[in-house]
Parts: sequence; structure tokens; C-alpha cells
Amino acid sequence: MAKQGEIHRVAGPVVTAVGISPRMYDVMQVGQEGLMGEVIKIAGDKTVIQVYEETSGLKPGEKVVDTGQPLVAELGPGLLGSVYDGIQRPLPVLMSSMGNFIKRGVSAAGLDHKKKWAFEPSAKKGDEVSPGSILGTVKEAYMVHKIMVPYGVSGKIEQLNDGSFTVDETIGVIGGKNVKMLQNWPVRSGRPFGKKLLPDIPLLTGQRVLDTMFPIPKGGTGAIPGAFGTGKTVTQQQLAKWSDAEIVVYIGCGERGNEMTEVLATFPELEDPKTGEPLMQRTVLIANTSNMPVAARECSVYTGMTIAEYYRDMGYNVSLMADSTSRWAEAMREISSRLEEMPGEEGYPAYLSARLSEFYERAGRVQNPNGTMGSVSVVGAVSPPGGDLSEPVTQNTLRIVRVFWALDSKLRERRHFPAINWLTSYSLYTSNLDAWYRANVAQDFPALRNWAMEVLQKESELQEIVQLVGSDALPDEQKMTLEIARMIREIFLQQNAYHKVDTYCPLNRQYTYMKLIKKFSELATKAVENDVAVDAIVGLPVRNRLAKSKFEDTIDHELEEIAKEMPNQFETLGEKK
Repeated sequence: MAKQGEIHRVAGPVVTAVGISPRMYDVMQVGQEGLMGEVIKIAGDKTVIQVYEETSGLKPGEKVVDTGQPLVAELGPGLLGSVYDGIQRPLPVLMSSMGNFIKRGVSAAGLDHKKKWAFEPSAKKGDEVSPGSILGTVKEAYMVHKIMVPYGVSGKIEQLNDGSFTVDETIGVIGGKNVKMLQNWPVRSGRPFGKKLLPDIPLLTGQRVLDTMFPIPKGGTGAIPGAFGTGKTVTQQQLAKWSDAEIVVYIGCGERGNEMTEVLATFPELEDPKTGEPLMQRTVLIANTSNMPVAARECSVYTGMTIAEYYRDMGYNVSLMADSTSRWAEAMREISSRLEEMPGEEGYPAYLSARLSEFYERAGRVQNPNGTMGSVSVVGAVSPPGGDLSEPVTQNTLRIVRVFWALDSKLRERRHFPAINWLTSYSLYTSNLDAWYRANVAQDFPALRNWAMEVLQKESELQEIVQLVGSDALPDEQKMTLEIARMIREIFLQQNAYHKVDTYCPLNRQYTYMKLIKKFSELATKAVENDVAVDAIVGLPVRNRLAKSKFEDTIDHELEEIAKEMPNQFETLGEKK
């Protein structure tokens, strides 16, 4: 089998080589500088390679070397807090060696191979272990990194050492094989697990519109499509900061450089509300901006998913943010056109849907072979051109994911944030999660959500009449419906991500808010039946107090006081009448 060939043709990031017989997805070193690439097509004696670096200057006749290995991610202590490019080269390491501009043909290991980690064994000599079994732990920032038996190794533990080791040093011997803390895993292959579990535990985010109206479970899949400026990045940052996942993997896939710069600048400064430590210490960032080589963008999502699955195998709940899958699809479209493949809708390759499915299917809550339970929840931002949700990437994504948070430009113009449209968004997980909500929050929680959605839908129907004849022509009952819907929108659905109190709302407080708004609605309906003017009801001090309460430091005490005061003010209203 030939291990070295030569370049036959160069077409942008796609290089054709001859004189070499590799396997699909083998990593190649292309040209004199050894640019990194991956085999994506084999046609007769020609091998087609997508190169992850800029190919300008390459010419026919230059050498191509087959490494014989697929693209792998380095997994082990030191991942958390790292910032990588699409092929897991640490950007701070590249910057220290070559300055602000990445040169071609430079490789860097994904992990620090010189740093020593204090390994504490939890298994002991003589134990029978299999792939995925936990051997011991390493303290990684304030997280516990569990060292697992790599795949391909099983048997009795013949030796297990205690002490400080680099990721390359042997920590033990199992079945005659030396075991290290470092694992290499092909990024395009999902890591195995015991069995998939039902998605019946919610991923709590502290965002009222998400947790109550359109919840996503641990191990669920969701999409946030929206036009420029509607708040995709802020929403994903809120999910990263406040969701009850222990590990966050954020993939900046083909986004504009200034947006990624903002993420890289703000994430290290964010404080983990649970521990007070920097949020970055339990986060992995993968930065692959739109001006970086297009082929590396295509594999960045697989690199991020492999890292997420690695922590899932330890028993952690991982939240993966892909921003944005549209840029990933555009990279596939460019590579496909270079390969002269038959284009599908809008020029995207015919296998677009299959690739999206492969990615999202790797999400899930699972039981691992080592007995732990972990999950990978995937939220993909979609950036449709011009906000057109009928384009292929959005439509194919919606066929796969089960939560749809539709960002709306009109809500953004009205300064309603998060700008998630409650009429077009949906969650198909609510039936799975309702039992959890009944057991852990309140029996009537699902019923309250349904009531709120009914009110908002009635408001939408009434708005059509209002636009024709004006609100004054409506009967008082319908005027009151509009006012209650306004309360749901302004008090409950709107949330200020930058306010220290309102940025996070625990689930029991969300329930209290919804309960108080429904109580107000019931009392207001009785008042209207007794011929009390709608303006008098709307002008009650308790309504304004409820609206302002979400910004108060003593918010829970304030809600208790409002609950006591509300019936009294309605009684007074009846007496005045």
C-alpha cells in the first residue's frame, strides 16, 4: 500500500492526489508544508482530500503523505477551559508560538503533554474492568475528571499507580496493556453507550419562556433560528451560564469574527452562579470563524460533539451549543460544489439532511457501561439568510429536532427579549416532562402552561379584529383577555438577561408568577361580570407591583405580599363601584 503520492489537482480547499491508496477519512499531510487534510472521496486511482488549511501556493507534483489514521480528538485532563480551532489545535498555544496570525502547516496537541495531574485511583489491583470503567479521578479546575478504561482494553487490573502523571505516562496495566490518561477517539464516530433513556428530566435554564412554555429535556435537541440581531448568541450564553448542565461545549462554527471575539471576551469573565468560580473552568470553546479555512468548519461540530460525549461517559450532563449550523451547511455546500456533486435544493448537497441527522442523533440521555448516567443536550443556532425559515437548513433541522425556539425580528423591534415567538415556537417533549413537573413543582403546572398558551392564542385572534375596528369596539370580556395576555407577555415572557435579579428565575418562582397572573385573571373576570370598568382593573396598584417585582432583590417576599394583597384590592374595587 502506497504511503506517499503526489498532488494531481487543486480546487480551493479540495485537493486531488494520485499514487496513494488510503482509506476513507484518513488524515493526510499535503504539500511541502504538510497541510492537514482528510480523505473524502476515492475514485479509481484518484484520492480527493479536503484540506483544513489555506491551500494557496500548492501546485501539482508536491508530495502527499498518508498518516493511516482518521481525524481524532485528544481526550483527557486539560480539556476544560480550553479554546480550540476546528481541528482541536489550542489557539492560545498557536498564538504564543506564531503571534496573532496562524501560519500554515503548524500542528499543536489538543492537550498539554507536559503538565502533571494528580491521579487518585478508585479501582484496585485485581478488579475486573471493561471499556468505560472508572479507574480513578483527577481534579480539573473545580470539576472531577474521571479517568476511564479506553476502548479496546479489558481484563484484570494488574497494576494501578497513585501519584502525579502526564497524560502520556502509564498509570496502570490492564490485561497486559499499558493504560494512560490520554484517549484518542475518531471524531466522526459516536462513542458507545449502554442504552438510551427516555428524555423525561428537563434541562432547567432559568429562562421563563424556555422552562415553562417550551422546555427541553436533558439529552434533548433544539434549534434557535432567527435573523441577525434577534438574540441567538445572548440566548445561547444564557443557556450556557444558567442551565443545570455541569459541562458546556460552545462551538462557534463559521460565525463572524467580531461575534466570536465577543464570546471569547465575555465567557472568561462570566461567573458560574453555582460555585462563584469562572464559568470558563467548566467550558470548552471551539472557535472557527467565517474567515478561517472552510473545511475545518465542517469538522468543528464533530470535534465538539466528541468532547461532549467524553464527559457524558463520565456521568455528566453536557450542554452543547452549535452557533451556527447554517455556516456548517454552507461549508458542506462549498466542498460539494468543488467535488462537482449533483446539487440539491439551493445548491446544498443532497446528503444535507443525513449529515444534520447524524449530528443531532448523537444527543441523548444514556446509561453508560460503567453504570453512570449522563446526557448531551444539543442546541443548534440556525442563521437563515434574511430570516427566511423556509430555506433548506432550517427545514431539515426542524424535521430532526423536537424543540423549536423561533426568534422574531418584530419582537426585537418592540424590544421584547428573549425575542422568542410564542405562537410559532413549540416543544414536542412536554408530554414526556409533564410527570416530572407535577412531581417536582406542582400538580397544576402543565395546566397553567396550557391556560397561558390559550390566552396568548386568543389575543392573536383578537388582534386581527382590533386592527380593523379598534380595541374600543370590543366587549369588556375581550378587552380583559387582551390585558391578561399583555401581563403574560410583559411580566412573564420578557426577561432581562443583563439584570442581576431577572437574569435567572428558578422554576418554583416561575410557577408562582404564572399562578398570580391566573389569579388576577380570575378576579378580573368576576369584576368585569359585576360591571367594573376594565381601566379600573388595569390601574390596580397590585398589577404594577407584580410587573416591578421581578427586578426586586427581595423578590420572593414581594410575591408573597402581592398574593395577600391582590384579593383585598379587588374587594375594594367592588365596594367603590
